[in-house]
Order: sequence, then C-alpha cells, then structure tokens
Amino acid sequence: MTATLDLLKTRRSVPPPLLDEPGPDRAQLETILTAASRVPDHGKLAPWRFIVIAGAARDRVGETIAATFAADNQDASAERLAQERGRLTHAPVAVAVVSRAGPHVKIPEWEQVLSVGAATMNLVIAANAAGFATSWLTEWFAYDRRVLDALGLAPSEKLAGFVHIGRAREVPPDRPRPALDEIVTFL
Repeated sequence: MTATLDLLKTRRSVPPPLLDEPGPDRAQLETILTAASRVPDHGKLAPWRFIVIAGAARDRVGETIAATFAADNQDASAERLAQERGRLTHAPVAVAVVSRAGPHVKIPEWEQVLSVGAATMNLVIAANAAGFATSWLTEWFAYDRRVLDALGLAPSEKLAGFVHIGRAREVPPDRPRPALDEIVTFL
C-alpha cells in the first residue's frame, strides 16, 4: 500500500483548538494551494478561490465575527463574544474556500459545486500530506452575508468552509465509519 493510500484511509480531522504552531509558511501554503487547485474543472472555470487568513488577520476577521454575533445577540455574554472572536485564532492558518459556482451556458452549476468540494478536499489532503493536521468547518458565520462581505466575497459567491491548518497537539480517536457493505453496490 502506498503512503498516499495510507493517508487517505486514516485521515481524520483535528478540532481547531488542538491545532498549534507552526503552521505552513508561504512556500508550503503555495504548494498546498497548488495541489488544491488540481481538481476536475469542466470548462476551466476555476469556480473556487482561496482566502488565506493567518497572523493578525485571524484577529481582524474574529472582530468582525464577534461584532456580527453581538449585533444579533445583544444579550451575549463577554465569554460568548470572546468565543466568537476566537473562531479563527486556534489554528495558525485558516483558508476560506470561496465558491464562485454559478450559471453557465455549458457547465452545470452542480458540476462547479462538486469542483469546489474537490478543491477543498484536495486542500485538506495536501496539508495532511505536508505534515499538518486540518479541520474543515463552516460554522454559522460562513453563511452570514455581513461576514462574507467583510471577507470580500461578491454577492454571487458562497463559502464552502474554512480549512484550519496547524500541528496536532493531539489526534482525537477516529469516529465510526460506514461499513462498505452499507454504502457500496456492485452491479
């Protein structure tokens, strides 16, 4: 069995609070993002793009998340606002994967959305292959237009999620996986 298959068969998510420094540096991120972009992309549309959130940008985006939460939850405790503020600060790097999928004369939007998902999963696998641990999450703010606007998403864009990247302080136990006989049909 190759190392790649071993990685794919054993990969698991590590919650962001368990992801520590060091995160990937610029060169490592470029390698990871290059691999992320090597996915099926009918029509060469690149229906995805990436926003790297690292360093002080994690705090700036966190302030936006907390302010948005506070606007909708005026009775929120200081502890809860701190939790919202810290959403992207646990891991050294968070990469927002932006979906640009939309109507096209030849390429169905569904195929574009699948390409976005493939790019996100390639990002996860490439980061894992580079020795990092990851967690792909959306959370409420991935769907809040005010936060998306602050991140610079166009009105037609959506967020596929945030891929948190760092070094695993600990790896949680694996979760139960479906048995192949429950999910596979041979014709």
